[in-house]
Amino acid sequence: MPVLHDDAVRTRTNALTPTPAPADDPILRLQQETQPHDGEFRVQCTTHPGELTITGIIQMCPACGARRDWLLICDRNQVSIRCRCAHQWVERELGRADFEAMAGPGGEVYDSPQTAIQAAGFGGELRGAYWV
Repeated sequence: MPVLHDDAVRTRTNALTPTPAPADDPILRLQQETQPHDGEFRVQCTTHPGELTITGIIQMCPACGARRDWLLICDRNQVSIRCRCAHQWVERELGRADFEAMAGPGGEVYDSPQTAIQAAGFGGELRGAYWV
C-alpha cells in the first residue's frame, strides 16, 4: 500500500468536504424564520367572550371549569388559551391561521405574553368574573 504525502492527504480531504452556502444551512434558516423581524409581531392576542369549540368539543378550563371568556395568545405559530383564573395551556389543534381567522383584522400587538395577559385582564385578578 503506498504512503501518501501529508500535503496530498490534506488537499484531498479539503476537496471532498463541501461547505454549505449560508442559505442552505438549515440551522441558520430556522433561526431566521423564528426570530422576529422589523415590522413583524411577536405576540398577538384576542379575547373570545363566548364558548370556544375546537374539533367539535367545547373547551373547558381544567382548573376552574369555565366554559367561556377566553384569551387567545398567538406567539409565532403556537396558540395558547388562557382563562380568567390565570390557567393557560397550549392548544395543539389551533395554528396561526386559525388564530387570525378568529381575531380578524387589527388587534393588539404586544412585546411579551405577560404584557398581553395583564393588558387584557387575564392575570388572575378577575377570577370568576364573567360578563353577560
